[in-house]
Amino acid sequence: LLVEDGRIAAIGQLNPAGLRVKNLGGRMLVPGFLDLHTHGGDGVDVNAATAQDFGKISRFFARHGTTGWLCSILTDTPEQTLWCIGQAKAAMEAPADGAQLLGIHLEGPFLSTEYKGAMPEHLLRTGDAELFHQYQRAAEGAIRYMTVSPEVEGVVELIEALAGQVTIAIGHSGADYETSIRAIDAGAACCTHTFNAMGLFHQHRPGIMGAVLERPIYCEAICDGRHLHPGTVRMLLACKGWDKVVAITDSIQAAGLPDGSYKLGVNDVIVENGDAKLPNGVRAGSTLTMAQALRNLMAFTGEGAETVSRLMTANPARLMGWAGKGELDVGKDADLVLLDGDYQVARTVVGGRTVYTR
Repeated sequence: LLVEDGRIAAIGQLNPAGLRVKNLGGRMLVPGFLDLHTHGGDGVDVNAATAQDFGKISRFFARHGTTGWLCSILTDTPEQTLWCIGQAKAAMEAPADGAQLLGIHLEGPFLSTEYKGAMPEHLLRTGDAELFHQYQRAAEGAIRYMTVSPEVEGVVELIEALAGQVTIAIGHSGADYETSIRAIDAGAACCTHTFNAMGLFHQHRPGIMGAVLERPIYCEAICDGRHLHPGTVRMLLACKGWDKVVAITDSIQAAGLPDGSYKLGVNDVIVENGDAKLPNGVRAGSTLTMAQALRNLMAFTGEGAETVSRLMTANPARLMGWAGKGELDVGKDADLVLLDGDYQVARTVVGGRTVYTR
């Protein structure tokens, strides 16, 4: 595989004369992992992160094979959300020495109070296109992804108004089937952490779960073995196919760190045995990494890395419209992960430049 100017220039039999050659010793090379939904790691919470803190998260993610990511801003006050957007923008413009911060994911504030999860209820609100535009102007277009609840007043109309401007996911929701279908028809392209923080399926009332399993939209999945039973992951793949499931971490600042007390936005979180929960017992994000998600998916499904890696490479790239990412092909960005025989990350390459070596 030949890399020139940060991209894959050729694949196949190459003449190494005059080239700088790295022999990978028979190990596996896969596309860099793309995490579309994460609230932090290595002690840094996105809602409180400075531009320098984002660099720390990026270096941590690179150690686990992530080459590109979206920072997920948990529902917060408009003032704090705008501050977060400013810090994220500054981080995006700084030279990356780890995973590349590719944009912002807004998880809220247009979410259901009934399925709020870790969202502060007093900050949730009805659909408001002007508020989104205020955030997007401050972000200079860097908000790439947003989670909304279809049943919240004004949200279906919001999806219609923003279709084509931002990738929209539906979740944190108990919407009925009909309302969920309206949201998908209006332009929603994905479901946020499918099966978690949403109304459950009933044969007479299929609800949001039935809608997202039926329609050909993408479905996020937290494959840590806690949020979803391995059988649930297999069922999701059987329903959606291997090209419509997107593996995410939904990680919090505790990822990579021992059990203890942490923050998720305004929330206090207690991590025990690697499981992150609010004091009331509600699960609050995860301590998962993308490399662990890869190994989990292999264990859950019995499939090889060649198959399961697409859930964290090609699928998120297609969902977000990132034509240059997610595959090892000529003309694509040279975002690469070298895996050893145990599927541990040995090297991470972003844009042709090594950002991590074990």
